[in-house]
Amino acid sequence: MTICPASFYKARGSAVETEQRPTAIQLHTRSRELELEYAGGERYRLPCEYLRVYSPSAEVLGHGPGQEVLQTGKMHVGIKSIKAVGNYALQPAFDDGHDTGIYSWGYLYKLCTEREQRWQDYLDRLSREGGSRDPDVQVVKLDL
Repeated sequence: MTICPASFYKARGSAVETEQRPTAIQLHTRSRELELEYAGGERYRLPCEYLRVYSPSAEVLGHGPGQEVLQTGKMHVGIKSIKAVGNYALQPAFDDGHDTGIYSWGYLYKLCTEREQRWQDYLDRLSREGGSRDPDVQVVKLDL
């Protein structure tokens, strides 16, 4: 499903904002991926799970440094719908009920270009804190 064709975006904002604004966005519901294409030909496919665990919302980030909440059990999460927020962001509604994250163009671009490192950081944190990506698995850590 195409979310926003290139003609949707107005030529406004700084050069950096314009470079980070996708020219095309497609939601692939079967594979649960959001595809972003940029003017330079760059194309990225971000899993919905990745977008969900890195939501820029207070539910995920908390209300200040050190208050981040580890998101677990999001392996099968999908996006039900997505809407544009002005000319600067997208707001997806995830099928687990989460819909408060507003992803600016700059933040989305960072999620694209820093995906490998961010994903590994997430997996490492899950391991350290005894979490699981699978919603049907609860990990119990024993201090022996």
